[in-house]
Amino acid sequence: MSNTTRVGIIGGGIGGVALARALLRAGIEVRLFEKAAAFGEVGAGIQMTPNAVKVLLALGLKDGLEKIAFLPQALVGRNWKTAQENFRTPLAGECPRLYGAPFYHVHRADLHALLASDLPADITQFNTGCVGVEQRGNKAAAIFDDGTEYEADLIVGADGVRSTVRGALFGAEAPNFTGKMCYRAVVPFDKMPDFVSPDSSFWMGPRAHVVTYYVRCGAAVNIVAVTESSNWVEESWSVPSSREELLGVFSGWHPNLVKLFERTDSVFKWGLFDRDPMTGWSKGHVTLLGDAAHPMLPFLSQGAAMAIEDAFVLGRALAAKGHDIPAALKAYEGERLPRTSRVQLESRERGKTYHKRSRLAQFKRDLSYKIKGLFNPHASGIQASWVYAYNATDFDPDRVKTAA
Repeated sequence: MSNTTRVGIIGGGIGGVALARALLRAGIEVRLFEKAAAFGEVGAGIQMTPNAVKVLLALGLKDGLEKIAFLPQALVGRNWKTAQENFRTPLAGECPRLYGAPFYHVHRADLHALLASDLPADITQFNTGCVGVEQRGNKAAAIFDDGTEYEADLIVGADGVRSTVRGALFGAEAPNFTGKMCYRAVVPFDKMPDFVSPDSSFWMGPRAHVVTYYVRCGAAVNIVAVTESSNWVEESWSVPSSREELLGVFSGWHPNLVKLFERTDSVFKWGLFDRDPMTGWSKGHVTLLGDAAHPMLPFLSQGAAMAIEDAFVLGRALAAKGHDIPAALKAYEGERLPRTSRVQLESRERGKTYHKRSRLAQFKRDLSYKIKGLFNPHASGIQASWVYAYNATDFDPDRVKTAA
């Protein structure tokens, strides 16, 4: 019997490659299976909040992260039509002091490439789609669409919101369409334009909101534009939209936004789905990570961050518990389930807060933002200090919590 724990990871997205990196650093044998022909991520920005950055630093990515990131000055809430500031939460300079790490904006593809940058080439098998998993005593096996299989001490499903591994463990169940859909685009600029501030700007309007921020060290602006829809059900990130459709949906919004939208080239759209929090992610020698375990709405900017935290905690639990996979998974779930469940539920609530329909409801919300901001700007706005303060690198596998 080998003394080395062997782990098979299904899915080569951000969570999968973060886990592979964490496990390799712990001396654990890893194989990564990805159904695509090569690594790649959609052309979209991502907010790396301090809780996620703490993990990236612990994974040895400080220098690489600084080369690809943009450091925003603040989180700013703006009126959709007038651009009036309703809250301003300072970030640059404040986040390291308050939370122990900076707040960065990055391009999703750049982050994925950084996490995968020095993974050994021979640990990844592309063009390999998982069709099921099997428990085999103190092992588990992933079964692939070409008839092959991989047996390991642990199989981890990091295969997204429509996870095959999750379905094999807990039965097929469609995620919930939330009645919201999202447009995404990235607009390159030769120099930073004067109509996009160096912040993470939340433009809040009736039944819609838009978030804009710089990525790639200020060389591009990321757009996330969310609106409500009763009949949009496609979850794929790759459904093409158009500049005209985006402008039509957000007609009448502030001129700075319209000017930005007019410069879009490739625009994509997809429906927003989530699931209710689970009471457990593991069965036998199989578990889940990231969106496979806890898909969430993007309104706290925590989807990728939660997967990165999961990866670090699971890696440390496995390193500490060795071949005692049940003990490692108990520690992993005990640490992560309460955390991710709260983020899932509060992300839903932020979606409701951002989309107030009546002028009176918007006025009450914005007045509340302003009053809270007078006393403490970090208690106003999206109110995510509790998210940012968490430190996955403090996780101790020997202090096992009981999963809620």
